[in-house]
Parts: sequence; structure tokens; C-alpha cells
Amino acid sequence: MSKVPYTDDVLPADAEVLPLPDVADRLGIVVTRVHDLLREGALIAVRRDGVVVVPERFLGSDGVAKHVPGLISVLRDGGYEDAEILRFLYTEDESLPGRPVEALHGHLAREVMRRAQAMAF
Repeated sequence: MSKVPYTDDVLPADAEVLPLPDVADRLGIVVTRVHDLLREGALIAVRRDGVVVVPERFLGSDGVAKHVPGLISVLRDGGYEDAEILRFLYTEDESLPGRPVEALHGHLAREVMRRAQAMAF
């Protein structure tokens, strides 16, 4: 079985992250299924302090946040690396306002998706 994919930790220091077993608990699945989600590109992980973790904001109250897998897919298809995707999601944007990763959980999610599609082309 292949290693669990992760990228450089480019997240802000204050970004809340969850180790993979905690992601599994939160999603109500086994940790190997979280590994599959990472391999399939539905989530992105980083290594922080020697532990592979997922940004907490990638999760919603009932699973993986609705727009996260699609946004990752659109940007990857446009040639963006995982570290670049994380930088986009965690960089403050006054026009939203806030960070795109937070906007994915509200009424501005479609705007974030639209911007990701424009960036990918």
C-alpha cells in the first residue's frame, strides 16, 4: 500500500488541524478510509510537528465540507500544486472578506468556487 500523501505545511500557525485518526472519528469512518480520501484528492494533508494532519476547516458538521473536494479538483486540474491550493485557501482576501477556506462554509462558497475556476484557466 502506498504512503499517505501530504504536502509542505504552508498553513498559518493558527490554522486548526486534526490528525488523521481524529478526522476519521469526526467523519465516522475508519482511518484507512481517510487515507483513501487523501489519495483520491478529496482532502489535502500536511505534516506538522511530525504528524500528518488535515485542516479542520475542510470538515463540516456532517462530513467533508461540501465544496472542498470540488475546489481541490478544479485547482489541481488547472495545474496547481497542493501547497498552492492551501495558500489560496488560507490567504486573507478583503473582497470576500476573510479567507476563502472560511467562505466555503457560508453564502460565499459559490464565489470561492468561481474564483478557483477562473484561476484554473
